[in-house]
Amino acid sequence: MKSTTDFHSKRDLPQKHILGTGTPMCPGCGGLAALHEIYDIMGEKTVFVNAAGCMTLLSVYPFTPFRGAWLYTAMASAPAGAQGVRDALDILKVKGAIKEEDDLEVIVLTGDGSAYGMGISATSGAIDRDLDFIYLCYDNEGYGNTGHQYSAATPHGVKTATSKGSRGYPGFKKDLFSIWAAHKPAYVATIIAAEPLDLAQKIAKASSLSGPRLLLALAPCPTGWSFDPSLSIEIGKKAVQTGVWPLKEYVDGKVVHTKIPKKRLPVEEYLKLQGRYDHLFHPHRDTKTLQEIQDRIDAYWHKVTYS
Repeated sequence: MKSTTDFHSKRDLPQKHILGTGTPMCPGCGGLAALHEIYDIMGEKTVFVNAAGCMTLLSVYPFTPFRGAWLYTAMASAPAGAQGVRDALDILKVKGAIKEEDDLEVIVLTGDGSAYGMGISATSGAIDRDLDFIYLCYDNEGYGNTGHQYSAATPHGVKTATSKGSRGYPGFKKDLFSIWAAHKPAYVATIIAAEPLDLAQKIAKASSLSGPRLLLALAPCPTGWSFDPSLSIEIGKKAVQTGVWPLKEYVDGKVVHTKIPKKRLPVEEYLKLQGRYDHLFHPHRDTKTLQEIQDRIDAYWHKVTYS
């Protein structure tokens, strides 16, 4: 790991954008991979309002890898913080203190614990106020920064630090995409680092719009999901190929799927790569739970195909 002195010196290098250099993040983090790609496009004319979570570890006072601005908030408060930042920037523009070309994009950065649960009330209020911001959620399907307890984003059947029964987590993942779309915001999209072209196109589209915009990134987590970090991209691709993670967007009142698998792989091709699902295969195969997971995916894509 780099020292903070090394980290600080990296900030002074002439590259346009630097993110994550020398930071104590887990190898193979799918959330960090997505954030890298997003930051390469969004650049330094941004203010990241970072809710408490894994990505908070990127910035250790007084250092930060963001070459733009960065603000820390409590887990439930990031959209409220974004409102204050956006209002302040607008006031500065009205007063002539900054020019229009010097304005900054306000981006909320949260994990699924905040996005799906603790912060959803503040988020709903911000959307209702038509706040001009981008909400970026890295969804690692658990409270990853505190030991990977289950969250409202945890999928059915996985084992977490707080769901260790023989069949894993009994609940089902909340549909945050639909919750956002029900508010009729400017834009909602699912993304994943393993599909960089799809991601880049959606970042460009989100950047061209104003108002509330959600970018929801599935974030394969080697520590919480129990897999070798070298498999992160493969697992991301399998999430798309099996239909577990539909790539889609909501814009102009319509939901459009941006990548539909021509022939979906069985969901087991995704599950068997992750230790959090080992109990469904060993020492005995849990056919019932595996079929439940497959049936829900099949039902989703049947509706997409025939609706």
